[in-house]
Amino acid sequence: MPYPSDRLDTPRFLASDNTSGICPQALEYLLRANDTDDLAYGNDRWTALASDRFRTLFETDCEVFFVFNGTAANSLSLAALCQPYHSVICHQLAHIETDECGGPEFFSNGSKLLTVPGDMGRIGPDHIERTVTRRNDIHYPRPKVVSLTQASELGTVYDPDALRAIREVADRHALRLHMDGARFANACAGLDLAPAELSWRAGIDVLTFSGTKNGLAFGEAVIFFDRELARDFDYRCKQAGQLASKMRYLSAPWLGLLETGAWLDNARHANAMAQRLAAGVQHLDGVKLMFPVEANSVFLELAPAVQQSLRDERWTFYTFIGEGGVRFVCGWNTTAELIDRLIADLSHALSMA
Repeated sequence: MPYPSDRLDTPRFLASDNTSGICPQALEYLLRANDTDDLAYGNDRWTALASDRFRTLFETDCEVFFVFNGTAANSLSLAALCQPYHSVICHQLAHIETDECGGPEFFSNGSKLLTVPGDMGRIGPDHIERTVTRRNDIHYPRPKVVSLTQASELGTVYDPDALRAIREVADRHALRLHMDGARFANACAGLDLAPAELSWRAGIDVLTFSGTKNGLAFGEAVIFFDRELARDFDYRCKQAGQLASKMRYLSAPWLGLLETGAWLDNARHANAMAQRLAAGVQHLDGVKLMFPVEANSVFLELAPAVQQSLRDERWTFYTFIGEGGVRFVCGWNTTAELIDRLIADLSHALSMA
């Protein structure tokens, strides 16, 4: 679909895949769910169908819950895995640490996040081992969960071998594995692997699967591969204000993504646009690609003057990784024309710097 305007006062959205609208398949199913009345609080046929589709997609009999947003999905799932005196090991840039306003700690009644470094946004078995064995006295919150972000906050992905290596150390220390799958679809697309290969078959216990970043207006899925861990999770959702009375409006758009295959098509397209951007700037002097492009995010090192020139042209982007670091994220509806326009504006800005 063409970009709506070339006017300078029209923002050019590449700051996040959250800026995109609803994809056609999700919107179609949302409207279908609106044709007739149905039962409330998740007892409707749309929620049942969407849940079964997830079980087909993941090739296992998993428990599926639908919530409104990613903060609730991550916070509630971690709370289900922890007691208040436990701790969660995560990367120092993990979304649960930097961008969820203490939600995991709040919903778990105090479980502490233990942050660790890791190359390219990923943590490895050695980081986990050192953190778990650093202390084991009663004065320290006992590590209970490892939380991984897929794709990572720097746009890199964990492949099955990396996940299995983490599972091995987790098993040695009786740790559960949680995956923040904000861009899980993009990781599947980038690695060309089935969802099962990047989740339960690689040792993940609980996955939060984002729909918002993949074409939905709102809605995330929390998927428990160990059904026993999901005990009373419906009560957690209710208490946290995440049980939608008209649940079909959360679940039906998910069915649209899953039945049509749009969840993967959308991710592949977003990844391809990110690759187009990375390829288009490689020859430009004054631009440095900061991390490998393995999903739908591109991180560029740009001088402040160049950043300002792009802002003047109404480009949107984030600079949360330090001075000079700029993040562009492609979505399901990012066009090749928009990417080429950015490359052209960037080239012009560099020539004027």
